[in-house]
Amino acid sequence: MTVKIAPSVLSSDFARLGEELAAVEAAGGDWIHIDIMDGHFVPNITFGPAVVKAMRPHSSLPFDVHLMIEPADPFIAAFAEAGADVISVHKEGGPHVHRSLQVIRSLGKKAGVVLNPGTDVGGLEYMLDEIDLVLVMTVNPGFGGQAFIPAVVEKVKKVKALTGDRPIHIEIDGGVSTANAGLLARAGADVLVAGTSVFKGGTEADYRRNIQALRDSL
Repeated sequence: MTVKIAPSVLSSDFARLGEELAAVEAAGGDWIHIDIMDGHFVPNITFGPAVVKAMRPHSSLPFDVHLMIEPADPFIAAFAEAGADVISVHKEGGPHVHRSLQVIRSLGKKAGVVLNPGTDVGGLEYMLDEIDLVLVMTVNPGFGGQAFIPAVVEKVKKVKALTGDRPIHIEIDGGVSTANAGLLARAGADVLVAGTSVFKGGTEADYRRNIQALRDSL
């Protein structure tokens, strides 16, 4: 299994977003993870569709857009038009997550469902035909740089058992580092979101070393 590394721009230098995107792509990142926060569903505010659109010309990597917003449905089309390749919504992000996933796919994008640390995997089996990705949060959503919650590893194993051989990515977001990347991959994860552990140092050379260190730890 090839594990993808998805640098999270939440940990980048916002004053140099275009340069940062180019740098992590050159450094070997596989996807660009973009956390969208509304100050309502989570206690922070980040980017809107206009910022995602402005980022798009600066990277050829897939844009993995994580909607930490509620309601999510009114904004799905805008983020699709802005250049998202994958759009993930929380089970709690609207009244009908199954419908939200169908909307994402109808726009030609890959659809993901997000499980918070306190959200059970129950019901996931009824969405398997509508999803391309399950994003398992290993911190509570809202801020970068939080400590990894070890108990969530068992949830990753449960998600893997449910998805089986289906072509569904299992993505991890929160506190990913060289200390736990291998554990997560062995549990079934194949996409690792990494913010602080990629962007520390502040230069392309640093990012390259950091990404390679994550790969070496698998």
